[in-house]
Amino acid sequence: MSANTMSTMSRIEKRIERIKEALAKIGPMRPGSLTRQYKDPKTKSGPYWQISYTRNMRSRTEYVREDCVAETRKEIAAYKRFRKLMDEWVNLSIEASKLRMKVDKKSDKE
Repeated sequence: MSANTMSTMSRIEKRIERIKEALAKIGPMRPGSLTRQYKDPKTKSGPYWQISYTRNMRSRTEYVREDCVAETRKEIAAYKRFRKLMDEWVNLSIEASKLRMKVDKKSDKE
């Protein structure tokens, strides 16, 4: 393995470890979008909160009590962070796999 490849692999492995540590610290989470709705949108009377999300290919909408809005926002933010970290982990794993295959291919030729 070349020094550049080793350096890249080391960088990828270190970043994956940091991602794992960040994932372990994520608390309660849930997917969705939190929106304020109105029973009468024209006059904006009768406001209420609802969360909408899709899980297991099923769309759902639930009411959220006013006193739960702040916590629900935190849970949604945590879920977005979780998804971002997982996507980065997968992208880094693909990159690492390609590097390993490249190295293995060179080893076979020698």
